[in-house]
Amino acid sequence: MAETTESTQLWGGETEKAVANFPVSGEPIPAPVVRWLGRVKAAAARVNGELGLLDADVAERIAAAADRVAAGEYDDQFPIDVFQTGSGTSSNTNANEVIASLAGDGVHPNDHVNMGQSSNDVFPSAVHLAALGELAQDLLPALDLLAASLERKALEFDDVVKSGRTHLMDAVPVTLGQEFAGYAAQVRQGVARVEDAMPRLGQIPLGGTATGTGLNTHPEFAARVREQLARDTGLTVSAPADHFEAQAARDGLVEASGALKVVAVSLTKIANDLRLMGSGPRAGLAEIYLPELQKGSSIMPGKVNPVIPEVVTQVAAQVVGNDAAITVGGLQGHFELNVFIPMMARNLLDSIRLLASASRLLAEKCVDGTEANREQCERYAELTLSAATALNPHIGYDKATEIVKEASASGRSLRDVARDAGVDEEILDQALDYRGMAKPHG
Repeated sequence: MAETTESTQLWGGETEKAVANFPVSGEPIPAPVVRWLGRVKAAAARVNGELGLLDADVAERIAAAADRVAAGEYDDQFPIDVFQTGSGTSSNTNANEVIASLAGDGVHPNDHVNMGQSSNDVFPSAVHLAALGELAQDLLPALDLLAASLERKALEFDDVVKSGRTHLMDAVPVTLGQEFAGYAAQVRQGVARVEDAMPRLGQIPLGGTATGTGLNTHPEFAARVREQLARDTGLTVSAPADHFEAQAARDGLVEASGALKVVAVSLTKIANDLRLMGSGPRAGLAEIYLPELQKGSSIMPGKVNPVIPEVVTQVAAQVVGNDAAITVGGLQGHFELNVFIPMMARNLLDSIRLLASASRLLAEKCVDGTEANREQCERYAELTLSAATALNPHIGYDKATEIVKEASASGRSLRDVARDAGVDEEILDQALDYRGMAKPHG
């Protein structure tokens, strides 16, 4: 293999043209896509060697070079802007040139490194597998961490009764633990949604070459490469349902992004609830204490803000925006090819990375350290006039409404007003059991 140094430029003339043609964002294609291009090309070279299509020495030199790209050693050799030709042809050519340079004399970027491949099937394959790998190795563990954190708090807060709220108004009592259990279930459902999308994300168009017909590809090539990639990575890498679907449409990316959008929606609900419940400490709800991480104001002494929930909701907004762009990208499949793949890759991998980081932060820097203000929660439970709902079976809706209106106007407790209205003390003891209301079925 050719000896190189960090300062050596390994790419060739076609990459130079692309760098000159696309001075757009200054942002290269995502590193996971670069590394998966390396993995695919390493597996392709080995398979082409096994099939007798490549000289064994050339095949091994290409594979060894591509392995180094896959390991992330040459991320800096991929300078082309992510906003480039929509098929990713420029970046596929970049990979071919870098790997050929590393492999040494007699290795041609197209004839050898790109054997049995087209940008139209290789680049989207690398994008799908990069997203699949990042979901499996980064996002799903982060969501599992967050769900477990919320589940621990649900147990810890199981007996903390408080006022429920609907329409932001007082409602019948609940427990703080029930709310946190609901948050944990949202995250677990998000995990399930992401997992549901992954099998289709793992269907790659490799073997379709330029249009889906498989021209210039050995009939065993794609299946053998998929088997090797699955064996090497532990991911489920599958054949497409149909090569023309897999080449012309990027529905798997759109579906995965949709699942991420739902996760973003869930995290927004959770983060907003946390910062509302933690509002105060004196003029807000003050039902929970969030961890104090830093000064909240450059002018107001002692102020502490819910910085982690604010980060999470900002991340969620970005993910929703990324999904909108991915959706528009998915609309751009014309005839035998979609030509918005680099942008879709950028946004999908960005969403995965952001959600994984935000989930870990929410778990470790917020939820784990959250404490209940038990006295405040229980005071709210006793104050909520909606507790009169439990009187309905005993005195009827209309009479209970009269009691609520009187209690609201006078500022007196429900119990006192109901007692004066002739409700038996035994009924009041039974009905106005706030923990019993929160858990009517035990």
